[in-house]
Amino acid sequence: MKPNNNYNKNLKSKSKYLRKNPTKAETYLWKFVLSKGQLNGYKFKRQRPIDKYIVDFFCEELKLIIETDGFSHIGKQDQDDIRIKNLKNLGFNVIRFSDNDVSDNLNGVITTLNKLTETNQLT
Repeated sequence: MKPNNNYNKNLKSKSKYLRKNPTKAETYLWKFVLSKGQLNGYKFKRQRPIDKYIVDFFCEELKLIIETDGFSHIGKQDQDDIRIKNLKNLGFNVIRFSDNDVSDNLNGVITTLNKLTETNQLT
């Protein structure tokens, strides 16, 4: 039986809404990096409900969560830190990029993700 990776079906409708209404950074990351196995052949899902959170991108094989942080994260560092800690405690690897990183330095984001996935340097 396939593991559910703490899938939360109660957040399914909200995650579906978020998939249909992505931020600019999420759109770029999905279109140019994560969709269709572009990142070293790994399959990612968008807006995945995990535990009490909806994560931006999730790769089950790597147990990797990729988050993009925009204006909605301003002043919420403590909440973000708790979120990361809780997700790591569930056994997930979490990496965060600012929306500006994605929009202004997409090649740098791609290089970082390639290095992490090619060498499996996930912590």
